[in-house]
Amino acid sequence: MNKPLIQVRGLRKEYRVGDEVVVALQNINLDVERGEIVCIFGTSGSGKSTLLNQLAGLEKPTRGSVVIGGVPVSSLSENALAAFRQKHLGFVFQSYNLLPTMTAAENVALPLMFRGIPRETREKLARQMLAMVGLQNRAGHYPTQMSGGQQQRVGIARAFIARPAVVYADEPTGNLDSKTTIEVMEMIRNFARRFHQTIIMVSHDADTAAYADRILTLRDGVIIADSKKGKDADETK
Repeated sequence: MNKPLIQVRGLRKEYRVGDEVVVALQNINLDVERGEIVCIFGTSGSGKSTLLNQLAGLEKPTRGSVVIGGVPVSSLSENALAAFRQKHLGFVFQSYNLLPTMTAAENVALPLMFRGIPRETREKLARQMLAMVGLQNRAGHYPTQMSGGQQQRVGIARAFIARPAVVYADEPTGNLDSKTTIEVMEMIRNFARRFHQTIIMVSHDADTAAYADRILTLRDGVIIADSKKGKDADETK
């Protein structure tokens, strides 16, 4: 049988605040299958972003392990981890995180540049991705010339352009209105289905969480609920 794409065992994360030790995550055990859309759901301070950071290898655990595609990312060196992220992971941020001095096409092409793809090829692929998110006429625009929804579409195109195994989305609709939220979430879900990619997203919004196949509810650093729905439910939204 194929192993889960992501395997988490005995994960614990502590932070020291002055003389106090704060436990952000405790004894997390989790398997995520390839192609799953998973939402980490909970109120502020529940440990959502900390868990996302652990699953993406952005922070080292205090104890336990995170394995992605058979690679123990929690024990990699910083250089090896950076190379692994560039090759296998994508990110969508609440604040878009676009480089202001680059056009939409240049921002989208960044992951391909890190992989050594020739400029002409990556520019062509970036324009194709922008067309797929409905921004074919914005390729030469800078972030300040685009709305929040358009900037997030650029961020989505950037996250998916290199076909990473996992895309992490931290409150991807937090700065968007209801209509744009629906458009963005349908776009993320459709890309995941089309390219058979795994999505790990964080949200405190139930409407956003409803786009996931699986919802992990966190409270005080503990998964208190793990609910799944059939993928056919997508068609009923």
